[in-house]
Amino acid sequence: MKLSTKGIYGLRAMIDLARFSTDEPVSISAIATRQDISERYLEQLVALLKKSNLVESVRGAGGGYTLSKDPQEISVGMILRALEGNLEPVRCKGFSEQEECPLSGSCVSKLVWFRVNESINKAVDEIYLSELVEESIQISPEGSFVGAGEDSNEMRACAKAS
Repeated sequence: MKLSTKGIYGLRAMIDLARFSTDEPVSISAIATRQDISERYLEQLVALLKKSNLVESVRGAGGGYTLSKDPQEISVGMILRALEGNLEPVRCKGFSEQEECPLSGSCVSKLVWFRVNESINKAVDEIYLSELVEESIQISPEGSFVGAGEDSNEMRACAKAS
């Protein structure tokens, strides 16, 4: 399974939002600055997260975005599905109610695909935003993805390598 920058940057944005929107809404520009993500791209990501009811917008002076739920209620799986769609790396017709697979009755490999898909979903569903916020505070107390003053090319390389 390979995530796109939507999932990678969107997860970083959600961690940032969880950290900094506890007292007041956070602007797209503030998140973009701290995370070194294009504002235009971040707007697209936040629109997907809003559509999935993970974030809320607050209009007016001092407006911005907040989480729609407590960080302890938002799993990484919820975030990634909102941004990437289905996380299953293998689509097997043998497990679909809408599609029929002519080999379903005799296919043993479908059990492998089922377990792979199940493992990925279980892993991301067991990690909560609150855990990542705590980790983020320990790693970077100032709140940027990469420590203040560090080269943002390192951050981009990390996203590309993922």
